[in-house]
Amino acid sequence: MKILILSRNRALYSTQSLIRAVESRGHEVEVFDPLQCNILVEKGNPRLMIGLDLMDRFDAVIPRIGASATYYGASIVRQFEYMGTFVTVKSDSLLKARDKLHCLQILASQGIDVPRTGISAGDYCISAVYDHISGDKSVIKLIASTQGLGVILAHSKIQGMSVVEGFHRVGEDVLIQEFIQDAKGSDIRVFIVDGEIVGSMKRQAVDGEFRSNIHRGASSEIVQLTEQEKLIALKATQILDLQIAGVDILRSGRGPLVLEVNASPGLEGIEGTTKMDIAGKIIEYIEKKLD
Repeated sequence: MKILILSRNRALYSTQSLIRAVESRGHEVEVFDPLQCNILVEKGNPRLMIGLDLMDRFDAVIPRIGASATYYGASIVRQFEYMGTFVTVKSDSLLKARDKLHCLQILASQGIDVPRTGISAGDYCISAVYDHISGDKSVIKLIASTQGLGVILAHSKIQGMSVVEGFHRVGEDVLIQEFIQDAKGSDIRVFIVDGEIVGSMKRQAVDGEFRSNIHRGASSEIVQLTEQEKLIALKATQILDLQIAGVDILRSGRGPLVLEVNASPGLEGIEGTTKMDIAGKIIEYIEKKLD
């Protein structure tokens, strides 16, 4: 098979892990930057270019679309779909998961418990929205935040309102989200491939930090999931029609809460923690679908 990985950086751990997994199974692999791809729309003849050249046909595409390339990257994935190429992550699912507000709206409407979340239409509404979310601490985050960037813990309503107002001044809409004290600076990443949980880990923030991202120095360890956590993670991916995903769960007094669903989850943390060949599982999924 000829497999294409869409990635902005060939040197990234996740991209390299996928390259090794493809090559070890005897397949061909290419890596293209989605922002270097061009779209040609024509009746009955959808095509793509890489730089100045028409792109060869591929059997499968693995989109590794980061936040900096979300919308254009999704349009490239969509073009592959119109060309009849198998993609491991559908463009619509990618967009739903990347928009944190949209993702939470979808999950909550389908019975998945999530942290209470709100968004204010303007400065004059912030106080009222905040009161429905929290009377004290809250988490303020950009709608497309990633790796903990654009995520701020407000220790009081006054501070939280000031942070939201600041974001509004620079034209950014932000979420006001319930702070889950019970989580104690930790969350659980559940990695799912083709409807199967292939790895899970608990991430613990460093002292003085509430964000449990590995990129922010958090530690990680293998964790045993409860049956409820397994069910909620699998249901979240089914709702979003994601075959490959990282589901982030907070443990709270009222049960597991889905914090977000990542359509391009990193492999370094989960493979390093679990010692599982997650990239290999992804290639096995492609082989199964195209057999």
